[in-house]
Amino acid sequence: MTSEPTTDTAEPRTVRAETPAASTPEPHRRGGAWLRVVPAMFLLAWGGNHFTPLVHMYEADGGYAVWQANLLLGMYVGGLVPGLLVASALSDRRGRKPILIVGTIAALIGSLLLGVGFDLFWLLCIGRVLAGAGVGVAMSVGTSWIKELSAPPFDHTAGITAGARRPALTLTVGFAIGAAVTGCLAQWGPLPEVIPYAVHGLLSIVALLIVSTAPETLTKERQSNQHWWRGLRIPLVGHRTFIRLIIPAAPWVFAAAGVAYAVMPALVQEQLGEWTTLYATVLTVVTLGAGAMVQNLVPRINRWTGGRALVVGLTLMTIGMGLAVVAALVADPILAFVVAIVLGVAYGICVVAGLVIVQAIAEPKDLAGITGVYYSLAYSGFLLPTVLAALLPVMAYSVSLGAVALVSLLSLGAVALASSRSASKK
Repeated sequence: MTSEPTTDTAEPRTVRAETPAASTPEPHRRGGAWLRVVPAMFLLAWGGNHFTPLVHMYEADGGYAVWQANLLLGMYVGGLVPGLLVASALSDRRGRKPILIVGTIAALIGSLLLGVGFDLFWLLCIGRVLAGAGVGVAMSVGTSWIKELSAPPFDHTAGITAGARRPALTLTVGFAIGAAVTGCLAQWGPLPEVIPYAVHGLLSIVALLIVSTAPETLTKERQSNQHWWRGLRIPLVGHRTFIRLIIPAAPWVFAAAGVAYAVMPALVQEQLGEWTTLYATVLTVVTLGAGAMVQNLVPRINRWTGGRALVVGLTLMTIGMGLAVVAALVADPILAFVVAIVLGVAYGICVVAGLVIVQAIAEPKDLAGITGVYYSLAYSGFLLPTVLAALLPVMAYSVSLGAVALVSLLSLGAVALASSRSASKK
């Protein structure tokens, strides 16, 4: 059954019958316009995470120190935050489509630099920053674009949480598939330092062609007339809900992912030897796969718990961090695998639950900006593996992860208290 566009609802039926079929845009009828944005977002996420399984390769074959390899892993946060905040402000002025296209091109160039810069640390850093900028654009502009394409007049059938679930799932699957393909190519394919990046670059060109056909959602009337840098000011950051729920919870979203597929393989690499790259790939896919599988359950979890899905996610986060301490003590690959599953589920719940809260408090004109801030906070947690690696000379993983688990527990307490107070006022 097709849906009629909202622009026609006020017209008499006879007039509507005379309107040529070509005047009604295809995405309005089918509600599938958001799918045209998916390949670009998927490839941007792919480009941000396909470095992860290669960390051990850069240490073993490239001669990079542990801190250098982990710095490269977290380096793209340097491009991610500007990509999130600046891109969101620009998209409010210029539109969603051109900014996402620019982000995709930046990520493509990043893969090119990574593919040719195996022996040049500074070039790898630039490539990772560009990959991060692409992910930032996907998370802020892409998320906002899909959110808008998941509502009338582009989609009359999507559920109320579709605007949060669709982009979050697209990003998660992109992170997972990118790591899986890259890890397999690195383990069994030729030129592991080049081919994975070449594959990503070629697919990104295809994604560019597809996203160029997607409809722009930011109309001339809604475009901001102010200078783009004024859009960096986002009043919603001071919203009480944002301060009490999002700020203490958001960094744990990618802190969980980072610990699962960056720290856990490092704990057991002596037992795995040449299979460390494949093991890191499996852990990355398992973590993100578990996160992807649970994301569609977040609305149900919110119903069961009275809107406390974020508390559920942080509870699992704290349990996972506690298990990570045990894994650090025993250095068992099976236990590390279990940790990845628990932290993956926690990641999946938290990322969607937080995004649902952010979208609930945002007005349309603030959506891209506050989404960018949310993901900036979330991705700050991805620096955690770099910090833990830098502390290794003075603090073993078992000790530093114990401190992380304690902070996670404190964050859980703060969010649970704020959620209870919010529920009691309703």
